[in-house]
Amino acid sequence: MTVSQTSFRAALLDAEHPAPAGLTDGHGTPARKRFDVYRNNVAVSLTEALVTAFPSIHSLVGDDFFRAMAGVFLRQHPPSSPVMMYYGAEMPAFLADFAPVAHLPYLADVARIDLALRRAYHAADATAVDPSAFGAIAPEALGAVAFSLAPAVQIVSSPYPIHDIWQMTKGGSKPSAAAQDVLITRPEFDPVVDLLPPGGAIFFEQIGIGQTLGAAMETATGHVPDFDLGGLLGLALTRGALTDLTRPPAN
Repeated sequence: MTVSQTSFRAALLDAEHPAPAGLTDGHGTPARKRFDVYRNNVAVSLTEALVTAFPSIHSLVGDDFFRAMAGVFLRQHPPSSPVMMYYGAEMPAFLADFAPVAHLPYLADVARIDLALRRAYHAADATAVDPSAFGAIAPEALGAVAFSLAPAVQIVSSPYPIHDIWQMTKGGSKPSAAAQDVLITRPEFDPVVDLLPPGGAIFFEQIGIGQTLGAAMETATGHVPDFDLGGLLGLALTRGALTDLTRPPAN
């Protein structure tokens, strides 16, 4: 009897599922015990991958709860790629709908930070804009300058104080009650998380879709009248968030 991939996969991710019928060892005898060992090893490996991928969530809910939750997650979301650095992309959406953590509504957005950090770490390299390049642009022409965002740049916006909560898992103090947006960059080897000022997420989103500096600032100012372009631009340049400076055409 041939064992189908569908039945093998279903049994592999569910400890309550019997071993696939027809599964035998090299001697032709049923391999139920060997399959149970293999199934347990797979579950343990995927759980460890999730612990590594979502350290903030692991810290917030505790090891026992996280591992039990991971067991539910991995049965619903088996790996779709042999490259494990991509495993767990569905975790934020899973947490948003997982009833046992409904009293912790910020978990999904904190998981998005963990996920964004991993994506930033594995993003392609890019040459950041040299701040000195601004010296060659007339002040009245700055509004027409455009950029690209570095591949490592990630923005996470939330109605919860996700930066403070994320910092708390690293030993930070008690979080505030304010909504927070964060910028994830990779200025050197490791990603960095920065709290964005009001309007900062909107500004970077506009830059990311190809808007000029002036247009992005106008949109951000429309939402936050006291939007601080200078401070945010300084942060972007320090973190290497901007690439491919495009100057306005000469008259």
